Amino acid sequence: MRRLRPYLPRAVLLSGGRPPPWSAPRAWLGAACPEKAAALAPAPVAEDWGPEPGSWPERLADLVTPLWRLDYEQQLRVKAEALSDLLERLEARLRSLGSSDAEAGALRSRLQPFRPSPVIDGYRNKCNFAIRQGPDGRPRTVGYVLGSRREQQLVCVQPGHLKHIPERHQRVARCYQVFLEQSPLEPYLEPHGCGHWHDLTVRSTGRGHTMAIIAFHPQQLPPDELRPHKQQLKEFFTQGPGADCDLSSLYFQENVQCGQQQPNYQLLAGEPHIFEDLPGLKFRISPGAFFQINSAAVEVLYGVVGELSGVDPNTLLLDLSQGTGATSLSLAQRTAQVLSTGLVGQAVEDARWTAAFNGITNWEFHADQVENIVPQLLKSQETGQSLVAMVDPSRTGLNNQVVQAIRNCRAIRTLIFVSCYPSGKAKRNFLELCCPPDPGKDLLGEPFVLRQAVPVDMFPHTVHYELVLLFTR
Repeated sequence: MRRLRPYLPRAVLLSGGRPPPWSAPRAWLGAACPEKAAALAPAPVAEDWGPEPGSWPERLADLVTPLWRLDYEQQLRVKAEALSDLLERLEARLRSLGSSDAEAGALRSRLQPFRPSPVIDGYRNKCNFAIRQGPDGRPRTVGYVLGSRREQQLVCVQPGHLKHIPERHQRVARCYQVFLEQSPLEPYLEPHGCGHWHDLTVRSTGRGHTMAIIAFHPQQLPPDELRPHKQQLKEFFTQGPGADCDLSSLYFQENVQCGQQQPNYQLLAGEPHIFEDLPGLKFRISPGAFFQINSAAVEVLYGVVGELSGVDPNTLLLDLSQGTGATSLSLAQRTAQVLSTGLVGQAVEDARWTAAFNGITNWEFHADQVENIVPQLLKSQETGQSLVAMVDPSRTGLNNQVVQAIRNCRAIRTLIFVSCYPSGKAKRNFLELCCPPDPGKDLLGEPFVLRQAVPVDMFPHTVHYELVLLFTR
């Protein structure tokens, strides 16, 4: 079957705003890589694959993957410099709070080198694409929305030039755009709230599985009028041009009410789940469940967690994380018992399936708020067992109740904190875990001390990374 070719618009840059600092490699690398900055040309030159300088695609690359012009070694040095600065600021703040373990350089001395990602390009296993008018005027372009207040316009730029998106995801996005151009229904537009076809989510695994999830607003469309459009979507991706995507699963996500609690996923074609392999384990992934977006680097991340936690057959692992429980499941066979809470929705069933399929019998899930269940879970701890707690919150960090529950539970002496956004709200969590007792904030327990910090680069070409921290007390 004929493959759809990518289309890259060459719109002229409309904005007169200042370019990002990394658009001038010499200045951007001056601090982190001085010996290489001098070898760079004064002005950025697009690589063979790259977008035309000054174009909308280049602007998108600068926004989504701001380190794309740097080689990978330079990217890691830039991130390491930023992380060192973050720890220095945390030291200063802890000193101001009266911490006895915040001498100058103390935290930075416990920082280990970056663990690199095994895969640099095309590593994302989940991508979300929007629909909007493109720079060329096409009203149903599928890609990433870009714009500025000065221009007073938003455009959707196709992602074919972005280094971190795999080709099979781009292919699904191109096919979805072809389908939209043929559909009599309009795309959904915010903030007007009119139209029907909404975002596209593509998920994939190392097994070669690909799942497409297409969101849809029915508005006032009755079910009998909606049914033919769902059938057309199914036929397009199973028998039409979209069959080239070789989807394992095709889902239709109907958004009935803005405030509905659980997404309404309807399987149109293929299998209900996709599966990912890690050494010794097979994981099930549902359309709405969380899984780390860089499958190749997940093994590195879980290895660091196991290394810092020091779990052994005498360990009770208390997993207070969100997601699918994948991290604690990967460690379960090395521990005496895993008690997990914090999972929601499809993640719970995925975790239970993964545990059963892999013969893991010492993993238990408890459905309750962390602050309520920690005392109950600790009652099941056998005499002589060592206790390790683990948290892996979203970008918003831990809420106050969880921090208080951990801080005030004397039995928790070792804590593993995995942060995907340490420079965000997680900074407050670090300070509350390590500051002197503060009755005003109900932080009564003995403070934790940061022992080791290991960054793992899960997101090449971006400024983001995962940081695994070992706290003890």
